[in-house]
Amino acid sequence: MAFSMHSHSGQFCPSHAKDTLEEVVQSAISHGMQTFALTEHMPRDSDDDMYPDEVSTAPLRPRHERFLIEAAKLREKYAGKIKILIGFEGEWIRPSYAGLIKELASNPVIDFYIGSVHHVYGIPIDYDVVFYRKAREMAGGSDERLFEDYFDAQFEMLNALKPRVIGHLDLIRLLSDEPNRDLREMKGVWEKVVRNLKVIIEQGGLVEVNTSGLRKGLKEPYPTRGVCEEFLGMGGMLTLSDDSHGFAHVGTNYGRGIEYLESLEVKELYTLDGKNGDMKSQVSVRSVTLASIKKSFKA
Repeated sequence: MAFSMHSHSGQFCPSHAKDTLEEVVQSAISHGMQTFALTEHMPRDSDDDMYPDEVSTAPLRPRHERFLIEAAKLREKYAGKIKILIGFEGEWIRPSYAGLIKELASNPVIDFYIGSVHHVYGIPIDYDVVFYRKAREMAGGSDERLFEDYFDAQFEMLNALKPRVIGHLDLIRLLSDEPNRDLREMKGVWEKVVRNLKVIIEQGGLVEVNTSGLRKGLKEPYPTRGVCEEFLGMGGMLTLSDDSHGFAHVGTNYGRGIEYLESLEVKELYTLDGKNGDMKSQVSVRSVTLASIKKSFKA
């Protein structure tokens, strides 16, 4: 049963994604996805947090509301072909965002949200090298120190929000000088990674194996092998995402992602069963065999 827990569209994420939400859903169906999560970026509420291509954050909240309406329509339209989960990707820019994320999550149409960290010191760390280096200087000038601060921010996010799914857990390595370095080689960083994984275990969260890292040139998906091995050794639950930013990205590198999981001797992944329009029902975790994902996915 192929699935993805993380996606974006150009319709509701126009700055760095492509295509309509419906085109993304249609692509998911064509690739054999049986569950697909629609998780546009949440609206930010301060112009201090704008990206360079934005002139104001004012349009973001109305766009988010339009996304939820469209997602609900598509869930109903394609109910016989695919199970659609409706959510959003959280933006933990600073602790004050906890209230906004919880408010957005309280909408009864929402099945879940992804707990992600894209900023350290309020600076985006995966946007481009210029911003990454600015954050690194704020951290003291080394990748290792910035990594530590990133995982501290993630720790804050985990404790404040307890998200059902944790997005690209080690995203911080993408624009670093050695993006494929084993995190276990950095003692202080690794201690914080293990600490965070223990919290995720306690909360029953799912860590996504996110194949977009491969699309962006990394040798392994997020998270890297050492993190997966540690998490699995703790009894942790992995899920799977393509983090698509348009219909052409749906299922991208799933073949390599499945091979990666097989090399880790993973037999089962986990997804969510959503409310499916029943606002009173509860979202639950469901196991899916890796073999069934491999069998049903259409490259």
